[in-house]
Amino acid sequence: MTYFVSFLGVCFILGALAVASNPSPQYGAMGLVVGSVVGCGWLLSLGVSFISLALFLVYLGGMLVVFVYCVSLAADPY
Repeated sequence: MTYFVSFLGVCFILGALAVASNPSPQYGAMGLVVGSVVGCGWLLSLGVSFISLALFLVYLGGMLVVFVYCVSLAADPY
């Protein structure tokens, strides 16, 4: 169990680095999705499944709106 939680911590840090190092909104949003999934998995390993599910739904719902907005601004030529 300790190795699994350590693996989730490393993946969470890698997801945060993916968000910070990508100038493209598509890859940055993918890093946020990875970070969110890993963070919720970390909470699941601690035994707080409802908080993990609520955080996952709220966080990814908000990120979907921001991602669509960024992509629409990047695709607009004017």
